[in-house]
Amino acid sequence: MADQNKLVKEITSMDEDFAKWYTDVVKKAELASYSGVRGCMVIRPYGTALWENIRNDLDSRFKATGHENVMMPMFIPESLLQKEKDHVEGFAPEVAWVTHGGEEKLQERLCVRPTSETLFCDHYSEVIHSYKDLPKLYNQWCSVVRWEKTTRPFLRTMEFFWQEGHTMHETAEEAIEETERMLNVYADFCEQSLAIPVVKGKKTDKEKFAGAESTYTIEALMHDGKALQSGTSHYFGDGFSHAFNITFTGRENTIQYPHQTSWGMSSRIIGAIIMTHGDDNGLVLPPAVAPVQVVIVPIATHKPGVTEKAQELCERLQKGFRVKLDLSDNSAGWKFAEYEMKGVPLRLEIGPKDIEKNQCVLVRRDNREKSFVSLDSLEEEITAHLKALHDALYQKALDRREEMTYTVSNLDEMIENATNRPGFIKAMWCGELACEEKLKEVAGVTSRCIPFEQEAITDTCVCCGKPAKHMLYWGKAY
Repeated sequence: MADQNKLVKEITSMDEDFAKWYTDVVKKAELASYSGVRGCMVIRPYGTALWENIRNDLDSRFKATGHENVMMPMFIPESLLQKEKDHVEGFAPEVAWVTHGGEEKLQERLCVRPTSETLFCDHYSEVIHSYKDLPKLYNQWCSVVRWEKTTRPFLRTMEFFWQEGHTMHETAEEAIEETERMLNVYADFCEQSLAIPVVKGKKTDKEKFAGAESTYTIEALMHDGKALQSGTSHYFGDGFSHAFNITFTGRENTIQYPHQTSWGMSSRIIGAIIMTHGDDNGLVLPPAVAPVQVVIVPIATHKPGVTEKAQELCERLQKGFRVKLDLSDNSAGWKFAEYEMKGVPLRLEIGPKDIEKNQCVLVRRDNREKSFVSLDSLEEEITAHLKALHDALYQKALDRREEMTYTVSNLDEMIENATNRPGFIKAMWCGELACEEKLKEVAGVTSRCIPFEQEAITDTCVCCGKPAKHMLYWGKAY
Protein backbone atom coordinates (compact mmCIF):
# COMPACT_ATOMS: atom_id res chain seq x y z
CA MET A 1 0.00 0.00 0.00
CA ALA A 2 1.41 3.38 -1.01
CA ASP A 3 2.43 5.83 1.70
CA GLN A 4 -0.05 8.69 1.42
CA ASN A 5 2.39 11.02 3.22
CA LYS A 6 5.22 10.32 0.82
CA LEU A 7 6.26 13.56 -0.88
CA VAL A 8 9.10 12.21 -3.03
CA LYS A 9 7.78 9.55 -5.39
CA GLU A 10 11.12 8.90 -7.16
CA ILE A 11 12.73 7.28 -4.13
CA THR A 12 12.25 3.53 -3.71
CA SER A 13 10.77 2.51 -0.38
CA MET A 14 13.23 1.17 2.22
CA ASP A 15 11.10 -1.91 2.83
CA GLU A 16 10.88 -2.63 -0.90
CA ASP A 17 14.61 -2.53 -1.67
CA PHE A 18 17.01 -1.01 0.88
CA ALA A 19 20.02 -0.97 -1.45
CA LYS A 20 18.01 0.77 -4.18
CA TRP A 21 16.60 3.20 -1.62
CA TYR A 22 20.13 4.10 -0.55
CA THR A 23 21.32 4.71 -4.11
CA ASP A 24 18.18 6.72 -4.91
CA VAL A 25 18.79 8.99 -1.91
CA VAL A 26 22.45 9.57 -2.81
CA LYS A 27 21.54 10.52 -6.40
CA LYS A 28 18.22 12.34 -5.91
CA ALA A 29 19.49 14.41 -2.98
CA GLU A 30 22.47 15.33 -5.18
CA LEU A 31 25.10 14.10 -2.75
CA ALA A 32 27.12 12.25 -5.37
CA SER A 33 27.09 10.95 -8.94
CA TYR A 34 28.84 8.05 -10.60
CA SER A 35 31.96 9.00 -12.52
CA GLY A 36 33.66 7.66 -15.64
CA VAL A 37 36.24 5.93 -13.41
CA ARG A 38 35.15 2.55 -12.06
CA GLY A 39 34.39 2.65 -8.36
CA CYS A 40 34.99 6.38 -8.03
CA MET A 41 32.33 9.02 -7.40
CA VAL A 42 31.79 12.70 -8.05
CA ILE A 43 30.88 14.27 -4.73
CA ARG A 44 28.51 17.07 -5.72
CA PRO A 45 28.32 20.48 -4.01
CA TYR A 46 25.67 19.40 -1.49
CA GLY A 47 27.65 16.29 -0.56
CA THR A 48 30.86 18.31 -0.44
CA ALA A 49 29.26 20.86 1.89
CA LEU A 50 28.16 18.01 4.16
CA TRP A 51 31.70 16.57 4.19
CA GLU A 52 33.18 20.03 4.87
CA ASN A 53 30.95 20.43 7.92
CA ILE A 54 31.98 16.98 9.15
CA ARG A 55 35.62 17.81 8.52
CA ASN A 56 35.46 21.19 10.24
CA ASP A 57 33.77 19.73 13.32
CA LEU A 58 36.27 16.88 13.62
CA ASP A 59 39.22 19.14 12.86
CA SER A 60 38.32 21.48 15.71
CA ARG A 61 38.14 18.48 18.05
CA PHE A 62 41.57 17.27 16.92
CA LYS A 63 43.14 20.70 17.41
CA ALA A 64 41.55 20.99 20.84
CA THR A 65 43.48 17.83 21.79
CA GLY A 66 46.78 19.29 20.53
CA HIS A 67 47.01 17.82 17.03
CA GLU A 68 48.45 19.60 14.00
CA ASN A 69 47.61 19.09 10.33
CA VAL A 70 50.27 18.08 7.81
CA MET A 71 50.26 16.98 4.16
CA MET A 72 52.15 13.93 2.92
CA PRO A 73 52.82 12.71 -0.65
CA MET A 74 50.20 10.53 -2.33
CA PHE A 75 52.84 8.12 -3.71
CA ILE A 76 54.78 5.55 -1.69
CA PRO A 77 57.90 3.88 -3.16
CA GLU A 78 57.58 0.09 -3.11
CA SER A 79 60.75 -0.28 -1.01
CA LEU A 80 59.24 1.99 1.65
CA LEU A 81 55.98 0.04 1.74
CA GLN A 82 57.87 -3.25 2.11
CA LYS A 83 59.59 -2.19 5.33
CA GLU A 84 56.76 -3.39 7.58
CA LYS A 85 55.89 -6.98 6.59
CA ASP A 86 52.47 -7.40 8.24
CA HIS A 87 51.36 -3.98 7.03
CA VAL A 88 52.20 -4.57 3.36
CA GLU A 89 50.69 -8.06 3.38
CA GLY A 90 47.46 -6.67 4.78
CA PHE A 91 47.13 -4.11 1.99
CA ALA A 92 48.66 -6.02 -0.93
CA PRO A 93 45.35 -7.04 -2.57
CA GLU A 94 44.04 -3.45 -2.51
CA VAL A 95 47.11 -1.54 -3.70
CA ALA A 96 47.08 0.48 -6.94
CA TRP A 97 50.51 0.80 -8.56
CA VAL A 98 52.06 3.45 -10.80
CA THR A 99 54.50 1.72 -13.17
CA HIS A 100 55.19 4.40 -15.80
CA GLY A 101 56.05 8.09 -15.79
CA GLY A 102 55.11 9.42 -19.20
CA GLU A 103 56.46 6.87 -21.70
CA GLU A 104 59.20 5.56 -19.42
CA LYS A 105 58.89 2.57 -17.13
CA LEU A 106 59.77 3.49 -13.54
CA GLN A 107 62.78 1.81 -11.96
CA GLU A 108 60.72 1.37 -8.81
CA ARG A 109 56.95 1.07 -8.66
CA LEU A 110 55.01 3.71 -6.74
CA CYS A 111 52.01 2.77 -4.62
CA VAL A 112 49.05 5.18 -4.59
CA ARG A 113 48.60 5.53 -0.84
CA PRO A 114 46.01 3.19 0.70
CA THR A 115 47.05 4.66 4.08
CA SER A 116 50.10 6.64 5.17
CA GLU A 117 51.81 4.91 8.11
CA THR A 118 54.97 4.29 6.08
CA LEU A 119 55.17 7.90 4.85
CA PHE A 120 54.79 9.27 8.35
CA CYS A 121 57.38 6.83 9.71
CA ASP A 122 59.86 7.79 7.02
CA HIS A 123 59.38 11.43 8.01
CA TYR A 124 59.52 10.71 11.74
CA SER A 125 62.87 8.97 11.30
CA GLU A 126 64.22 12.35 10.13
CA VAL A 127 62.69 14.63 12.76
CA ILE A 128 62.61 12.64 16.02
CA HIS A 129 65.94 12.63 17.89
CA SER A 130 65.20 13.26 21.57
CA TYR A 131 62.41 12.71 24.06
CA LYS A 132 62.02 16.50 23.80
CA ASP A 133 60.72 15.97 20.23
CA LEU A 134 57.81 13.89 21.53
CA PRO A 135 54.94 13.52 21.33
CA LYS A 136 54.37 14.13 17.63
CA LEU A 137 50.62 14.66 17.19
CA TYR A 138 49.94 14.85 13.44
CA ASN A 139 46.80 14.54 11.34
CA GLN A 140 46.26 14.58 7.59
CA TRP A 141 43.14 15.28 5.50
CA CYS A 142 43.41 13.58 2.11
CA SER A 143 42.03 10.91 -0.19
CA VAL A 144 43.33 7.35 -0.43
CA VAL A 145 42.92 4.56 -2.99
CA ARG A 146 42.04 0.92 -2.35
CA TRP A 147 41.29 -1.36 -5.29
CA GLU A 148 37.85 -2.58 -4.24
CA LYS A 149 36.03 -5.24 -6.25
CA THR A 150 32.49 -4.22 -5.26
CA THR A 151 31.73 -0.55 -4.74
CA ARG A 152 28.87 1.62 -3.54
CA PRO A 153 28.85 5.44 -3.15
CA PHE A 154 30.35 6.58 0.17
CA LEU A 155 30.23 3.09 1.72
CA ARG A 156 32.98 1.47 -0.33
CA THR A 157 34.73 3.30 -3.16
CA MET A 158 38.14 2.90 -4.80
CA GLU A 159 39.04 6.46 -3.83
CA PHE A 160 37.63 7.86 -0.63
CA PHE A 161 38.20 10.89 1.55
CA TRP A 162 39.25 10.77 5.17
CA GLN A 163 41.50 12.03 7.88
CA GLU A 164 44.32 9.93 9.24
CA GLY A 165 46.00 10.76 12.51
CA HIS A 166 49.55 9.49 13.07
CA THR A 167 51.25 10.07 16.40
CA MET A 168 54.49 9.10 18.13
CA HIS A 169 54.95 8.87 21.90
CA GLU A 170 57.70 8.41 24.45
CA THR A 171 56.04 5.46 26.21
CA ALA A 172 53.59 2.67 25.48
CA GLU A 173 51.26 4.02 28.18
CA GLU A 174 51.07 7.44 26.47
CA ALA A 175 50.41 5.85 23.08
CA ILE A 176 47.65 3.60 24.41
CA GLU A 177 46.10 6.58 26.17
CA GLU A 178 46.14 8.47 22.85
CA THR A 179 44.53 5.53 21.05
CA GLU A 180 41.66 5.44 23.53
CA ARG A 181 41.33 9.24 23.68
CA MET A 182 40.88 9.51 19.90
CA LEU A 183 38.34 6.70 19.86
CA ASN A 184 36.36 8.71 22.42
CA VAL A 185 36.67 11.79 20.21
CA TYR A 186 35.06 9.81 17.38
CA ALA A 187 32.33 8.45 19.64
CA ASP A 188 31.54 11.91 21.02
CA PHE A 189 31.42 13.34 17.50
CA CYS A 190 29.04 10.63 16.29
CA GLU A 191 26.70 11.06 19.23
CA GLN A 192 26.92 14.83 19.78
CA SER A 193 27.08 16.00 16.16
CA LEU A 194 25.67 13.16 14.04
CA ALA A 195 23.06 11.82 16.51
CA ILE A 196 24.39 8.31 15.86
CA PRO A 197 24.73 6.03 18.92
CA VAL A 198 27.81 3.79 18.75
CA VAL A 199 29.25 0.78 20.55
CA LYS A 200 32.89 1.28 21.61
CA GLY A 201 35.20 -1.68 21.80
CA LYS A 202 38.27 -3.57 20.65
CA LYS A 203 38.64 -5.58 17.45
CA THR A 204 39.66 -9.25 17.58
CA ASP A 205 43.12 -10.13 16.29
CA LYS A 206 41.52 -11.38 13.07
CA GLU A 207 39.82 -8.04 12.43
CA LYS A 208 42.52 -5.65 13.64
CA PHE A 209 44.38 -3.29 11.32
CA ALA A 210 47.37 -4.71 9.42
CA GLY A 211 50.51 -4.17 11.48
CA ALA A 212 48.71 -3.01 14.63
CA GLU A 213 49.06 -4.53 18.09
CA SER A 214 45.46 -3.57 18.87
CA THR A 215 42.60 -1.84 17.07
CA TYR A 216 39.69 -0.03 18.73
CA THR A 217 36.45 0.71 16.90
CA ILE A 218 33.09 2.41 17.10
CA GLU A 219 30.28 0.37 15.55
CA ALA A 220 26.94 1.81 14.47
CA LEU A 221 23.79 -0.07 13.46
CA MET A 222 22.09 0.93 10.24
CA HIS A 223 18.36 0.99 9.51
CA ASP A 224 18.53 -2.43 7.79
CA GLY A 225 20.23 -4.09 10.76
CA LYS A 226 23.73 -4.16 9.29
CA ALA A 227 26.69 -2.79 11.21
CA LEU A 228 28.95 -0.03 9.95
CA GLN A 229 32.47 0.40 11.30
CA SER A 230 32.41 4.17 11.72
CA GLY A 231 35.87 5.03 13.05
CA THR A 232 38.97 3.16 14.18
CA SER A 233 41.98 3.87 16.36
CA HIS A 234 45.12 1.70 16.35
CA TYR A 235 48.02 1.10 18.72
CA PHE A 236 51.15 -0.07 16.89
CA GLY A 237 53.61 -0.44 19.73
CA ASP A 238 57.15 0.16 18.47
CA GLY A 239 57.03 -2.23 15.49
CA PHE A 240 57.13 0.47 12.83
CA SER A 241 59.80 2.33 14.81
CA HIS A 242 62.11 -0.70 14.59
CA ALA A 243 61.31 -1.24 10.90
CA PHE A 244 62.05 2.39 10.04
CA ASN A 245 64.87 2.85 12.57
CA ILE A 246 63.09 5.67 14.42
CA THR A 247 64.99 6.24 17.65
CA PHE A 248 65.34 8.95 20.26
CA THR A 249 67.60 9.66 23.19
CA GLY A 250 65.58 9.09 26.34
CA ARG A 251 65.57 10.86 29.67
CA GLU A 252 68.24 8.47 31.00
CA ASN A 253 70.44 9.16 27.94
CA THR A 254 69.63 5.76 26.39
CA ILE A 255 68.51 5.08 22.81
CA GLN A 256 64.81 4.16 22.68
CA TYR A 257 62.09 3.48 20.13
CA PRO A 258 58.90 5.62 20.19
CA HIS A 259 55.42 4.09 20.34
CA GLN A 260 52.97 4.81 17.56
CA THR A 261 49.25 5.25 16.95
CA SER A 262 47.03 5.95 13.98
CA TRP A 263 43.32 6.66 13.76
CA GLY A 264 40.87 7.53 10.99
CA MET A 265 37.32 8.40 10.01
CA SER A 266 36.30 8.54 6.37
CA SER A 267 33.59 9.81 4.03
CA ARG A 268 31.74 6.51 4.57
CA ILE A 269 30.36 8.27 7.67
CA ILE A 270 28.07 10.08 5.19
CA GLY A 271 26.67 6.64 4.36
CA ALA A 272 26.11 6.12 8.08
CA ILE A 273 24.13 9.36 8.32
CA ILE A 274 21.97 8.36 5.36
CA MET A 275 21.27 4.83 6.63
CA THR A 276 20.76 5.78 10.28
CA HIS A 277 18.40 8.74 9.90
CA GLY A 278 17.00 8.62 6.36
CA ASP A 279 13.40 7.70 5.53
CA ASP A 280 11.30 7.01 2.45
CA ASN A 281 11.28 10.71 1.55
CA GLY A 282 15.07 10.95 1.51
CA LEU A 283 17.72 12.37 3.80
CA VAL A 284 17.20 13.43 7.38
CA LEU A 285 20.30 15.40 8.36
CA PRO A 286 21.50 16.10 11.89
CA PRO A 287 21.57 19.90 12.37
CA ALA A 288 25.25 20.11 13.39
CA VAL A 289 26.48 19.07 9.92
CA ALA A 290 23.53 19.88 7.63
CA PRO A 291 24.67 22.18 4.77
CA VAL A 292 21.39 24.07 5.21
CA GLN A 293 19.89 24.14 8.70
CA VAL A 294 16.88 26.33 7.85
CA VAL A 295 15.25 26.79 4.45
CA ILE A 296 12.93 29.77 4.06
CA VAL A 297 9.96 29.17 1.77
CA PRO A 298 7.87 32.34 1.25
CA ILE A 299 4.18 31.69 0.59
CA ALA A 300 2.27 33.80 -1.99
CA THR A 301 5.24 35.83 -3.18
CA HIS A 302 2.94 37.76 -5.54
CA LYS A 303 1.50 39.49 -2.48
CA PRO A 304 3.14 42.78 -1.43
CA GLY A 305 5.89 42.57 1.19
CA VAL A 306 6.27 38.77 1.29
CA THR A 307 9.52 38.54 -0.68
CA GLU A 308 11.00 41.49 1.18
CA LYS A 309 10.12 39.98 4.57
CA ALA A 310 11.62 36.64 3.58
CA GLN A 311 14.84 38.35 2.49
CA GLU A 312 14.96 40.32 5.73
CA LEU A 313 14.57 37.10 7.77
CA CYS A 314 17.27 35.39 5.71
CA GLU A 315 19.80 38.16 6.36
CA ARG A 316 18.91 38.15 10.02
CA LEU A 317 19.18 34.38 10.51
CA GLN A 318 22.39 33.99 8.52
CA LYS A 319 24.22 35.55 11.46
CA GLY A 320 23.64 32.40 13.51
CA PHE A 321 22.54 29.59 11.19
CA ARG A 322 23.17 28.09 7.75
CA VAL A 323 20.15 29.42 5.86
CA LYS A 324 18.81 29.14 2.31
CA LEU A 325 16.06 31.34 0.86
CA ASP A 326 14.18 29.84 -2.07
CA LEU A 327 12.67 32.57 -4.28
CA SER A 328 12.43 30.33 -7.34
CA ASP A 329 9.27 30.05 -9.46
CA ASN A 330 8.68 26.48 -8.30
CA SER A 331 5.49 25.80 -6.39
CA ALA A 332 5.47 25.67 -2.59
CA GLY A 333 4.63 21.94 -2.78
CA TRP A 334 7.66 21.29 -5.00
CA LYS A 335 9.89 23.16 -2.56
CA PHE A 336 8.51 21.24 0.41
CA ALA A 337 9.33 17.93 -1.32
CA GLU A 338 12.76 19.12 -2.50
CA TYR A 339 14.03 20.19 0.90
CA GLU A 340 12.44 17.22 2.60
CA MET A 341 14.39 14.98 0.22
CA LYS A 342 17.59 16.91 0.98
CA GLY A 343 17.05 16.47 4.70
CA VAL A 344 17.03 20.14 5.70
CA PRO A 345 16.25 20.06 9.45
CA LEU A 346 13.85 23.04 9.55
CA ARG A 347 11.56 24.66 7.02
CA LEU A 348 10.42 28.21 7.72
CA GLU A 349 7.22 29.27 5.96
CA ILE A 350 6.09 32.90 5.86
CA GLY A 351 3.12 34.39 4.06
CA PRO A 352 0.87 37.49 4.20
CA LYS A 353 -1.18 36.28 7.18
CA ASP A 354 1.97 35.37 9.10
CA ILE A 355 3.42 38.82 8.49
CA GLU A 356 0.24 40.40 9.83
CA LYS A 357 0.57 38.34 13.01
CA ASN A 358 4.35 38.87 13.32
CA GLN A 359 4.92 35.12 13.13
CA CYS A 360 6.15 32.32 10.90
CA VAL A 361 5.67 28.56 10.70
CA LEU A 362 8.54 26.19 11.55
CA VAL A 363 8.29 22.61 10.25
CA ARG A 364 10.64 19.89 11.51
CA ARG A 365 12.03 17.44 8.95
CA ASP A 366 11.96 14.38 11.19
CA ASN A 367 8.30 14.41 12.16
CA ARG A 368 6.76 17.27 10.10
CA GLU A 369 5.62 18.89 13.33
CA LYS A 370 4.48 22.49 12.74
CA SER A 371 4.93 25.35 15.19
CA PHE A 372 3.72 28.94 14.97
CA VAL A 373 6.57 31.08 16.24
CA SER A 374 6.79 34.78 17.02
CA LEU A 375 9.36 36.60 14.89
CA ASP A 376 10.51 38.38 18.05
CA SER A 377 11.94 35.14 19.49
CA LEU A 378 12.81 33.40 16.22
CA GLU A 379 16.50 32.72 16.90
CA GLU A 380 15.78 31.17 20.29
CA GLU A 381 12.98 29.05 18.83
CA ILE A 382 15.15 27.78 15.95
CA THR A 383 17.94 26.87 18.36
CA ALA A 384 15.48 24.96 20.55
CA HIS A 385 13.91 23.21 17.55
CA LEU A 386 17.29 22.13 16.18
CA LYS A 387 18.32 20.71 19.56
CA ALA A 388 15.02 18.90 19.93
CA LEU A 389 15.40 17.44 16.44
CA HIS A 390 18.94 16.22 17.20
CA ASP A 391 17.83 14.65 20.46
CA ALA A 392 14.88 12.95 18.76
CA LEU A 393 17.10 11.54 16.00
CA TYR A 394 19.55 10.17 18.54
CA GLN A 395 16.83 8.60 20.70
CA LYS A 396 15.09 7.06 17.70
CA ALA A 397 18.36 5.53 16.48
CA LEU A 398 19.19 4.28 19.99
CA ASP A 399 15.74 2.75 20.45
CA ARG A 400 16.03 1.02 17.07
CA ARG A 401 19.47 -0.35 17.98
CA GLU A 402 18.18 -1.70 21.28
CA GLU A 403 15.21 -3.32 19.56
CA MET A 404 17.54 -4.92 17.00
CA THR A 405 20.13 -6.20 19.48
CA TYR A 406 19.71 -9.85 20.44
CA THR A 407 21.38 -12.07 23.02
CA VAL A 408 22.14 -15.73 22.21
CA SER A 409 23.77 -18.51 24.21
CA ASN A 410 24.36 -21.34 21.71
CA LEU A 411 25.16 -21.98 18.06
CA ASP A 412 21.60 -22.85 17.01
CA GLU A 413 20.33 -19.56 18.44
CA MET A 414 23.15 -17.69 16.70
CA ILE A 415 22.31 -19.20 13.30
CA GLU A 416 18.57 -18.64 13.79
CA ASN A 417 19.03 -14.99 14.76
CA ALA A 418 21.60 -14.28 12.04
CA THR A 419 19.26 -15.78 9.46
CA ASN A 420 15.98 -14.20 10.52
CA ARG A 421 16.66 -11.11 12.66
CA PRO A 422 18.88 -8.36 11.24
CA GLY A 423 20.84 -6.52 13.92
CA PHE A 424 23.57 -6.90 16.52
CA ILE A 425 23.96 -10.26 18.23
CA LYS A 426 25.58 -10.41 21.67
CA ALA A 427 27.27 -13.72 22.45
CA MET A 428 30.18 -15.16 24.41
CA TRP A 429 33.44 -16.23 22.74
CA CYS A 430 36.37 -18.39 23.82
CA GLY A 431 38.93 -16.23 22.02
CA GLU A 432 39.89 -18.87 19.43
CA LEU A 433 40.23 -17.93 15.76
CA ALA A 434 38.68 -21.24 14.69
CA CYS A 435 35.38 -20.35 16.38
CA GLU A 436 35.39 -16.84 14.92
CA GLU A 437 35.87 -18.28 11.43
CA LYS A 438 33.25 -20.99 11.95
CA LEU A 439 30.64 -18.42 12.98
CA LYS A 440 31.30 -16.52 9.76
CA GLU A 441 30.98 -19.75 7.78
CA VAL A 442 27.81 -21.16 9.36
CA ALA A 443 26.00 -17.98 10.46
CA GLY A 444 27.39 -15.37 8.05
CA VAL A 445 28.40 -13.01 10.88
CA THR A 446 31.67 -11.31 11.70
CA SER A 447 32.91 -10.10 15.04
CA ARG A 448 32.17 -6.39 15.28
CA CYS A 449 33.96 -5.66 18.57
CA ILE A 450 34.72 -6.75 22.11
CA PRO A 451 32.80 -3.98 23.87
CA PHE A 452 34.41 -2.09 26.73
CA GLU A 453 31.20 -2.66 28.67
CA GLN A 454 31.26 -6.42 29.19
CA GLU A 455 28.35 -8.67 30.18
CA ALA A 456 28.47 -12.27 31.36
CA ILE A 457 25.72 -13.83 29.25
CA THR A 458 26.90 -17.41 29.87
CA ASP A 459 30.16 -19.05 30.95
CA THR A 460 30.71 -20.82 27.63
CA CYS A 461 31.58 -19.96 24.02
CA VAL A 462 28.57 -19.71 21.72
CA CYS A 463 30.38 -21.81 19.13
CA CYS A 464 32.41 -24.56 20.83
CA GLY A 465 31.04 -24.63 24.38
CA LYS A 466 34.47 -24.15 25.98
CA PRO A 467 35.00 -21.53 28.71
CA ALA A 468 34.34 -18.04 27.38
CA LYS A 469 36.76 -15.12 27.62
CA HIS A 470 34.72 -12.24 26.21
CA MET A 471 31.26 -11.07 25.26
CA LEU A 472 31.26 -9.87 21.65
CA TYR A 473 28.96 -8.00 19.34
CA TRP A 474 28.48 -10.01 16.13
CA GLY A 475 26.64 -9.07 12.97
CA LYS A 476 26.57 -8.63 9.23
CA ALA A 477 28.31 -5.48 8.10
CA TYR A 478 28.95 -3.07 5.26
